[in-house]
Amino acid sequence: MRISPLALAAIAAALCACTQASAGDNTSNSPNAAASAAPARDEIHWGPAPAVFPKGAEFAVLQGDPGKAEPFTVRLRLPNGYKLPPHTHPTTENVTVLEGTLLAGMGPQAVESALRAYPRDGFISIPANHAHYVEARGLTVVQVHAIGPFALTYVNPDGSAVQQ
Repeated sequence: MRISPLALAAIAAALCACTQASAGDNTSNSPNAAASAAPARDEIHWGPAPAVFPKGAEFAVLQGDPGKAEPFTVRLRLPNGYKLPPHTHPTTENVTVLEGTLLAGMGPQAVESALRAYPRDGFISIPANHAHYVEARGLTVVQVHAIGPFALTYVNPDGSAVQQ
């Protein structure tokens, strides 16, 4: 399963507009402006994650447009036990755990015993086209930054996990 860049761009634009509207304009029209600020934690507007994700995840765009070829930063909020089957991305994905514990495994098959725990403040950088899978232990919030356009391609086309 793969979400089209156009559909992802529309979702990202809507979420980005909501987030920017709640945070106020933190940018300047000056060509020397280099900083932007995300809204305070309690002001982030969460919405459902794009349809390519299994149901239950929430999504917020903090910076950029994940549907475009530019840097972006998003947050994902995952309920306890949430699983994302083996998948790849066309660009390097950088993930920081802000809350809870992210369990991550590498490879095209989800193997429970191969999961590594990344607790709060944990960081993982996953190379482009490298198959991986994740699970949330407790309510887990991660921040992802990468270069777009974002795409998620499941190793198993129907999106199901392949268990050994």
